[in-house]
Parts: sequence; C-alpha cells; structure tokens
Amino acid sequence: MNYETLLYDVRAGIAYVTLNRPQKLNALNRKTLQELAACFEGIRHDSEVKGVILTGAGEKAFAAGADINELAALNPIEARATALRGQALMNAIESLGKPVIAAVNGFALGGGCELAMACTLRIASDNARFGQPEVKLGIIPGYAGTQRLPRLVGKGRAFELILTGEAISAQEAWRIGLVNQVVSPPDLIKAAETMLRRILSNAPVAVCYALEAINRGVEMPQGDAEALEASLFGLSCATADMKEGTRAFLEKRPPQFKGE
Repeated sequence: MNYETLLYDVRAGIAYVTLNRPQKLNALNRKTLQELAACFEGIRHDSEVKGVILTGAGEKAFAAGADINELAALNPIEARATALRGQALMNAIESLGKPVIAAVNGFALGGGCELAMACTLRIASDNARFGQPEVKLGIIPGYAGTQRLPRLVGKGRAFELILTGEAISAQEAWRIGLVNQVVSPPDLIKAAETMLRRILSNAPVAVCYALEAINRGVEMPQGDAEALEASLFGLSCATADMKEGTRAFLEKRPPQFKGE
C-alpha cells in the first residue's frame, strides 16, 4: 500500500514504519493518524510481519506533536473526536499482539511522546527529547498521555512532566524508565533491530500471550490479573512451541519455534 505521510517496508519479518513529514518535524496531522491506523491494521493481519520498528524520517524528530494549524481550528466537539481517534490508534498499537519498538530520533513531544509510549519498548538516540508540552498551549494531552505516562514513570514524575510542560533529555527519560535504551544516532535502527530480533527468537505464541498479560493485567485488580495470567499460562502449555522449548532445553540445543 502506498502512503502520503509514511514509508513502509517489510524485511525478514520486521515491518519498518517511518513517519515521513520531516519538513514538519513529522507532526501528527489527521492524514498521518489515518494512515498509521490503516498501516497497523494491515500489520495486525499480516502473518509475515512478526514485529515492528516505528521511527521518524530525518534527524530532528520522531514526531513533534500534533499539527498546530489543525489543532488551532478545532471546536470542542471536533477536539473530542480528534482525541478519540488518536486514542484508538494508540490502543491499536499497544494491543497489536506483536512487539513494536519505537526508535526515537530527536523530538518526541505531545502526540509524538504518546505515540512512543503506545509502543512495546522505546529506544532513543542520545539527541532525543521527550515531553508533553500541551499545557503551554492551553490544553492537556489527548492521546492517552495522562494515562500511559504515570503507568510508565509513576504518578509524581507524570505530574511534573505534564504540569510543567518541560521536555527532558534521552538520558533523563532512561533514568526515570520512560525509555529502555539510549544509543548514538547512527546506531539507533541497528539497536532496535537487535532488540526486536532477541524478542522474535522466542516462542511467538508465548510472546503474544505475555504482551496480552501485561497490557490487560495492568488495568485489572491484581487478583483478576493473576487469573488472566494463569489462563494464558495454561494456554501456552498447550502449544507445540512449549513442547519444543522444553524438549530443546532438556536436550541442550537451540529451540526451533514455529508459532504453533
């Protein structure tokens, strides 16, 4: 499929999704949100794609927030609908059932930070900057930033970042747990590929169930979450991959998983 605002490629089971509006710092306008939603829906149903690397074109930005020209023209009803569309996209990425790594190059502000937080893991170049500056524009985060940020870094840090609107460095984002790894800009995609291949070397069904257990369980009371975990554990024990994994361990050889 051809996109106006994205670049898309699949190599060796990895889908590379690149926001491609570098002249606008890859700002998330309505067209970009629509194309991202269509792209990830296609990935969900593409059995050849095992994982995703999401990044931004150019050297300055992963995604520098919403398109301010569009934002300034919204009335309250349109604004709510825009927030709901953005939240639906972030939820679709988070619940994809396949690991998604955000390779954050440069600015990840506002909607760009929210997009990165919807991904499974975040790897940042050392020139990356993260922030939720919406209060500086008289609004609040609208793509679930007020929900995912405290879940990732804790309520206190989330209050600080959202209420001040200040951006933080990649190293500070790593220190507080917002990103998983910081690397030099030339090594960013390679580091994301290395991390993703480590994940994809494991049993595919188990990876999918682990994603579900974490993403759904974190929203539940602990007892309900443990019941979900037990059910998914039981299902994983019915897979051919479980039999292969345990047999390979006992036979001291690498497992050959088939995703069954």
